[in-house]
Amino acid sequence: MYKRLVSTLAIKSLNQRILWSATLVLLVFIIGIALTLDRAFYDSARLGVQDRMFARLLILIGDAEVDEQGTLEMPENLIDIELSRPETRTYAFVIDKTKTIIWQSPSALSKQIPIQIPLENGAKQFDLIQIDNRLYFISSFGVGWVNETGTGTFSFTFSVISDTTLFDAQIERYREDLWGLLGIMALLLLIAQVLVLRWGLQPMRQVSSELAAIESGKQANVTGTYPRELKLLTDSINSLIDHERKQQKRYRNGLADLAHSLKTPLAILRGVINSKDAVQITTINEQVDRMDNIVQYQLRRAATVGSAPGMLLITLRPVVEKIVNAVKRAYYNKNPMIIINIADTINLRIDEGDLMELLGNLIDNAFKWCKSTITLSANYEENKLLICISDDGPGIKANEITKILERGVRADQSTPGHGIGLAIVRDIIQVYGGKLSIESNKTKGTSIMVCLNSQVT
Repeated sequence: MYKRLVSTLAIKSLNQRILWSATLVLLVFIIGIALTLDRAFYDSARLGVQDRMFARLLILIGDAEVDEQGTLEMPENLIDIELSRPETRTYAFVIDKTKTIIWQSPSALSKQIPIQIPLENGAKQFDLIQIDNRLYFISSFGVGWVNETGTGTFSFTFSVISDTTLFDAQIERYREDLWGLLGIMALLLLIAQVLVLRWGLQPMRQVSSELAAIESGKQANVTGTYPRELKLLTDSINSLIDHERKQQKRYRNGLADLAHSLKTPLAILRGVINSKDAVQITTINEQVDRMDNIVQYQLRRAATVGSAPGMLLITLRPVVEKIVNAVKRAYYNKNPMIIINIADTINLRIDEGDLMELLGNLIDNAFKWCKSTITLSANYEENKLLICISDDGPGIKANEITKILERGVRADQSTPGHGIGLAIVRDIIQVYGGKLSIESNKTKGTSIMVCLNSQVT
């Protein structure tokens, strides 16, 4: 039993399972965060490039002049110095509505001018194009120019082109920093996770150590203080251990009592075994019957299960009705009136065999001693269940009641006239921590009350 529990609570596999699961979740989270931040930075950087290039377009448009015939004139010295130098990565050009390039910046020398579609007046366009197997940003703006006399409008499309070298370098540097920092953060989180996991699973390791100590005989029960999530588990383990020990003790005590009880009958039999006297033969038969009763009592006592974790709730009324119908067949000549006052909602947590043995003996005694009526009732009193079996028989003498209720009385000392039944009932009730009481007189008969923990939840 202990080995199975230790195996179930094995910390190594549980620790690894939680650690690998949490690591997987952390990695997915880190990768998701990295991809999100990378995309956000990329979009932000691209938007920055777009704004800067559009600002250059506006500066370029500010440098331009158009005469009455619609001829575009640009100054030799542009405000944007970068467009004036041929070695720069940025250049500009202007086309008219016929797609004809009517001007290009000095920086466009020896550079390829892409085919561009004229834009409507006021329209903007920003895009990524490929020239000579290299990527470039291009920003264009459509301008409608009205001459001074107001007699004509001339349309031009201004475009600025810039390669992606600086943009790509910026993105690459950001990604290196991002993945490096996130990698360090992931490592720190994993270390913190291992430490937290080790601290969080400390109670589980303690339970495992205590179970190993119980198995090796170094301690009797789980004694540590545990969080409420483990309290139910440790309490159940202790309850199971206590139940097993009590069961073993009952078996040992039952066998010891059996051996002790058989000593006297065996001594008497040994003294008269060779005699042929009728009185002595009667004595032998009495002692044999006595030994039979003793054996039956001790075997039933040892077989009592007692309360244990995981027992199912038993509805009381169907069990009572089943026993009554069975006992009726044995006392068919009496046919007493049976009154059952037990609600269908009354339940208790008890081994069904123990309950059948307990109620079977009480109901059998009621049938044996009743005149005409037997009453069976049960009801809750606070957290207790009170079961009462009453009959209208001659009653039990006060000194016999005292002997029945006396703890430690063996089967060979049981009350005459009541066999071993009430002794078995008394032992079963003691195993379940209940209480047995008897009220009896000659006019009202006998009422036997059994008080047990209801344990309905």
